[in-house]
Formats: sequence, C-alpha cells, structure tokens
Amino acid sequence: MTDRIIEAVKSRYGAVAQSGLSSEHEGVHAVAEAFGYTTEELASIPAEANMGLSCGNPTATANLRPGETVVDLGSGGGLDVLLAAEKVGPTGRAIGIDMTEEMIALARKNAGKAGQSNVEFHLATIDKLPLADSSVDCVISNCVINLAPDKEAVFREIARTLKPGGRLAVSDIALKQDLPAEIGNDLMAYVGCIAGAIKIEDYRKQLIDAGFAHVEVIDTGSDLNAYAKAENTSGCCGPSPKDSLPIASSCCSPAESTATELHDQMADLLRRYNVNDYAASVKVFAVKPIE
Repeated sequence: MTDRIIEAVKSRYGAVAQSGLSSEHEGVHAVAEAFGYTTEELASIPAEANMGLSCGNPTATANLRPGETVVDLGSGGGLDVLLAAEKVGPTGRAIGIDMTEEMIALARKNAGKAGQSNVEFHLATIDKLPLADSSVDCVISNCVINLAPDKEAVFREIARTLKPGGRLAVSDIALKQDLPAEIGNDLMAYVGCIAGAIKIEDYRKQLIDAGFAHVEVIDTGSDLNAYAKAENTSGCCGPSPKDSLPIASSCCSPAESTATELHDQMADLLRRYNVNDYAASVKVFAVKPIE
C-alpha cells in the first residue's frame, strides 16, 4: 500500500506541475488567500509557483531572519521557498525538497523568473533529506507531511538536520476525530491531504518522541471547504479571471486533465462530507533543544 500511495502522489502532483495552474486562475488565487497568503505576497513571486495546494502560510509564522538557512519540505512549485528567500536575504539560503521531478523543474524555472540566487531545490523524499546534520535554522512545510506514509521518520530527519535551537514551523492537516471509512480508505482522499493525516494529539506526541520541545499543534479554524474554490480549474480546462466562459475539456492534455481531477475529486469529497468535522488546518511549532 505504501508504494501505491507514493506513486499516486507522484503521479497526481507531477500532473499538477505540468497543468498550468497558477495564481492567474481565480479559484487557485482564492484558495491561497483563504489559507493566509496576501495579495501582495502572491504578486511578489511568479504566478506559477502557486497551484492552490496550500493549507496555510508557514512563512508568515516562521519568524525568518536575514542570514538563516530555511528548508521547505515538499516545496512544489517554489511558493514558500521564494517567499522565504526574500525574508532570509542574500546572506541566507532557502532550500526546497520535493520527490516529484516535474515540481522540481517548475520550481527551478520559477526561481529563475524571480531572479532569486539564494535558493536551491533537491529531488528527494522528506524522510531521507540530502542535508547535513545540524545545518538548518528553520524547517517549514505546507500541507505535505500528511502525505508521508512514515511521519515518524520525517520528524526524526527534521530533528537531525536542525541546529540545536532550530525550529519547525509547519502548516498541515491533522485529524480531530477518526475519519469515516469511505474517506479513510480512499486513495484520492489520501492524495488530497485528508486520509493520510494523523490526529492532533498523535502529531504532538510524535514530535516529542523525535526529541522536540515546546511543541504546539494549533487548529487555525480555517475552512477546509476552501479547496472547492479550485474546482474546474486548470490551464486549459477552466476559466481564469480573464475568461468569461470555460474552454471545452476536450482540449486538455493528460496532465491538465489529471490535475483537474485532483481538485474536482476533492470538491466532490467536500460536497459529500463536512471535512471540517473530522480534520483541521493546523499550525505546528516545535524547537530542537540546545544540548
């Protein structure tokens, strides 16, 4: 099952990377704003860095400082890496980690458009980071850790790579109660960041077990139904703010169709269940103790 999940995540998010989804699409822009990004932040980076996949804005809460090294787990098109790069400045580094080749390629393209020279992207899984021990000041992530089958391994890797006193500032999805079987056993619900989530108390416990202190997992109260705003949206299949009518779906490439399916199937799930009853967008904070 683990291999099947990983391949499904790679396939779906690889298709999203090639779909043309961006902040220029009204629904994608609306999802980002619903989870904490400002219009000014979205305008400061290439539109293609945002594809409506966030559940928070970790760069707004990470207290990043000039000269720091920050790592984004599951960096996608580079949204949070590029925003972090502005905060840490030319003397700092912003590093993105993603296991999807298409996302890495897109992120590097977006970094080039943004003219950011203090960023780098690595193709890797977040449970096996290509980073040295105690080399990072801050780790951020945005709705990705819930996709990892082995979250305890991810937390151990974060602890390994953080410097003593380093911090974790993550936006993620966590559960308030057990999911109905239809959602919990649904592969698309896993890919859509719901079925792979763990309970809030388990999230906290696993971070403590990995050696973290000052652990906080806070329900933001954000409405997860915001994901439905991106339904019927893709580079070809859905309307952008400039479009008055949707383009016929027959013009879509396989990548665009698959990307649209991800958002559309999530919207269908949200119509059948009030996911807010079961899951929450959470802000996660933790510190690696100074030995």
